[in-house]
Amino acid sequence: MNSSALALIGFVIAMESETKCIAPLFEKCAETETAGFRVVKGEVCGSPALLVTCGVGKVNAAAATSLALSMGATRIVNAGFAGGLLPDMKVGDISWISAAVQYDFDLSQLNGTPVGTLDGADSQYIPLAAPPPSALLPPSPGVCATGDRFNDSDADYELIRSCGCTVRDMECAAIAQLCQRAQVPFHSFKCVSDVRGNGATPEQFKQNIAICQMAMEKFFREYMPELVARKGIEPLTLGL
Repeated sequence: MNSSALALIGFVIAMESETKCIAPLFEKCAETETAGFRVVKGEVCGSPALLVTCGVGKVNAAAATSLALSMGATRIVNAGFAGGLLPDMKVGDISWISAAVQYDFDLSQLNGTPVGTLDGADSQYIPLAAPPPSALLPPSPGVCATGDRFNDSDADYELIRSCGCTVRDMECAAIAQLCQRAQVPFHSFKCVSDVRGNGATPEQFKQNIAICQMAMEKFFREYMPELVARKGIEPLTLGL
């Protein structure tokens, strides 16, 4: 196998509005539809890459990740919008994610494990790979709560904050679960689209998409060469 095949990066992105922040970085592109997903193949910063637009939700994210891995991806990158859970967060802030929790996965009444602990796992946290250090990244990572819900529920908020989560989305932990099983490095970067306590979450999200797109496009345009060049990535060791 040649070195180019070993370096294939698979981007798994939920929404078209999020892919617009990544797609401009692709060169020598060819677009296909595979297994019901739109797939773009090409190069990013000289490295072979593919981009799968999966749609919202955990099942879509897991299926798209499985597809990317079957097409030869040896590293998965997810980027997207996420709800901010800390009062000092601002719309457009970028978080890199160190771990993710599936807060809508609950075996607690069956085996007493904390909410989010997958069957057979010894922790509710699924670790992600550490991205290359850079001045472009905040010094402290975020922890992402993933669930198939988009709401303003106080109960959900209390639950995901009790897990130490700083942002929430609907895909990250599902991708992390697939990558952990496949032993493939996974990075996720989230842009805060709405902040808890600043009004209705759906309305904030709709109003702030353009701000998030600009912030993410600028971030990836500057950071992608460092991300692509990273070699020998190891999963994080969690200290949560």
